[in-house]
Amino acid sequence: MQMSYAIRCAFYQLLLAALMLVAMLQLLYLSLLSGLHGQEEQEQYFEFFPPSPRSVDQVKAQLRTALASGGVLDSSGDYRVYRGLLKTTMDPNDVILATHASVDNLLHLSGLLERWEGPLSVSVFAATKEEAQLATVLAYALSSHCPDMRARVAMHLVCPSRYEAAVPDPREPGEFALLRSCQEVFDKLAKVAQPGINYALGTNVSYPNNLLRNLAREGANYALVIDMDMVPSEGLWRGLREMLDQSNQWGGTALVVPAFEIRRARRMPMDKAELLQLYQVGEVRPFYYGLCTPCQAPTNYSRWVNLPEESLLRPAYVVPWQDPWEPFYVAGGKVPNFDERFRQYGFNRISQACELHVAGFDFEVLNEGFLVHKGFKEALKFHPQKEAENQHNKILYRQFKQELKAKYPNSPRRC
Repeated sequence: MQMSYAIRCAFYQLLLAALMLVAMLQLLYLSLLSGLHGQEEQEQYFEFFPPSPRSVDQVKAQLRTALASGGVLDSSGDYRVYRGLLKTTMDPNDVILATHASVDNLLHLSGLLERWEGPLSVSVFAATKEEAQLATVLAYALSSHCPDMRARVAMHLVCPSRYEAAVPDPREPGEFALLRSCQEVFDKLAKVAQPGINYALGTNVSYPNNLLRNLAREGANYALVIDMDMVPSEGLWRGLREMLDQSNQWGGTALVVPAFEIRRARRMPMDKAELLQLYQVGEVRPFYYGLCTPCQAPTNYSRWVNLPEESLLRPAYVVPWQDPWEPFYVAGGKVPNFDERFRQYGFNRISQACELHVAGFDFEVLNEGFLVHKGFKEALKFHPQKEAENQHNKILYRQFKQELKAKYPNSPRRC
């Protein structure tokens, strides 16, 4: 009886050992398979975007150099500009995601890094001396702990001309000196930031959106200029690179990326199929639908949602520009700058799209890629000072359109 019990025990032990061996072999196989797949993905990625060889110390040295310069004044003399707090090496044929934000809204940068695989350029506005200090410390922390920031992000700083940003002391603010990872930096920013609308700064300083846009896209051949609280569809950068690399016929063409907005509680759709599911039940709608329908209507959303599904990104149809359309687009060549006289809210992007049209650019809507704004845009209410600025921009826009006639005397196009 004891012998039989011992044999059974030995048998079960052997069986258990065999099962453990099989499990370990399976784990080893899956690990090797995952590693090979990850290596393939990495190799495909670096075909387009080689890793940056710069060290943390090199990036920090660049940041100190940029701040020590004291910045330069913009053409109005109202703002001080610090270029290249962070820099990135960019292929001249690459597509840059150019964006801008107040310091508090830099929280959205983490999501953009996840969705956009290529280089990003960010212009940050600090309305107060304290915000300028936070911006420099934040740039210091991000460059220290976020490899993606060092490899793919250029960052510039703008503040009122009466302030000068200082070389960051890692002890100030003290809590940032204790951080040890990229996620911790963004978590800390979430605790100290008060994100909101960029132009609702609560100060008497106007948000220089067009100055920030020009700064972010400076030096880029192709750029997609968006607001910080927008998210591109997955794979948009890769699709644009492949399309632009295959042909050089896109000069003089603005490739329009349709823009939508989503209820804030929803997860961001990754591809067109997910977007259309949410669109059909009203959780996603055209951008500015409740605020300025004509500002996006020429995109022709009904046509776009009914396009046949395709795997390759390409232009699907041509749209003639009409006032007040303000599309988000990718364009190369001699793209007009945003007029920096427009600040705060109103007519800042419409004016640039208007000039793009007069300068001879054609607008073609892409078939698959898109942008999604976080939250539905609703009617805005300004306090008297901001309303006065909006009215000022309205008058300025009329003047701007008259100026274009002199700037492009031979163009048959008008706004």
